[in-house]
Amino acid sequence: MRILLAEDDTSLAQVVAAGLRDEAYAVDVTGDGAEALTQALVNEYDAIVLDIGLPRTDGLEVCRTLRARGVRVPILMLTARDAVRDRVTGLDAGADDYLVKPFDFEELLARLRALVRRAPALLPAVVTVGDLAIDTRAQTVTRAGMPIRLTTKEYVVLEYLARNADRVVTRGDIVAHAWDDNHDPFTNAVEVYVNRLRKKLEGEGRAPLLPTRRGAGYVL
Repeated sequence: MRILLAEDDTSLAQVVAAGLRDEAYAVDVTGDGAEALTQALVNEYDAIVLDIGLPRTDGLEVCRTLRARGVRVPILMLTARDAVRDRVTGLDAGADDYLVKPFDFEELLARLRALVRRAPALLPAVVTVGDLAIDTRAQTVTRAGMPIRLTTKEYVVLEYLARNADRVVTRGDIVAHAWDDNHDPFTNAVEVYVNRLRKKLEGEGRAPLLPTRRGAGYVL
C-alpha cells in the first residue's frame, strides 16, 4: 500500500517512514503542506498521515481542500495539540482519525490498518482468494494451508492484487500502490515481481492464480 506522510519534523518523518517501509508500505514524504496537497491530488494513496502544523498550508486546510475536491482517501491527523477542541476541529475538517504526539509507532500502525480496512468498504484482516489466504496483520501468505514465503515487495504486490481480486489490474495501478515516487517507470519491475509471484504461488503443480489479460493487465 502507498502512504503519503506529511510531517515537517524531519527526524520524526524519517523514523516513521523507515518504520512504515519495514512494514511493507510504499511511502512518499513531504514536510510542506502545499506540496502535500499537490501530491494527494495527483497520486492515488491508500492513506495519508497528515500533521496539522505544516508550513505554507496547514494540515487542517489540506484536509478540507481534499474533501472539497472529492478525495476520499483515509486521513490520519497528527498533532502535538491535546485539547478536545483541537481534535474535534481536525475531525470536522474531514480527518478519519486523530493521533496526538508523542505516539507509539505500533499504535500508528494499528490505526492505519483500521483506516485502510474501512475504506472504501470494510475489508477483512485475512483476505482469501480461492485457497489463497493473506493475513494482512501478520503479513503471511498460505495456499491450501501451506505457507508461502515472500519478500516484502512481493507481499505488497500480492496484497494489492488480492484486495482487487477478480478485477483487471493494470501495470500502472500496481506501480501507483506498491511503489513510491522514487520508482523508475521505465523499468520492468512489475513484470519481474508478477513472475516471481507466479513461481511461488503456482509451483509444485498448483492451479494457476495470476493470468495476464493481454493488453490490459493482471487478474488474481
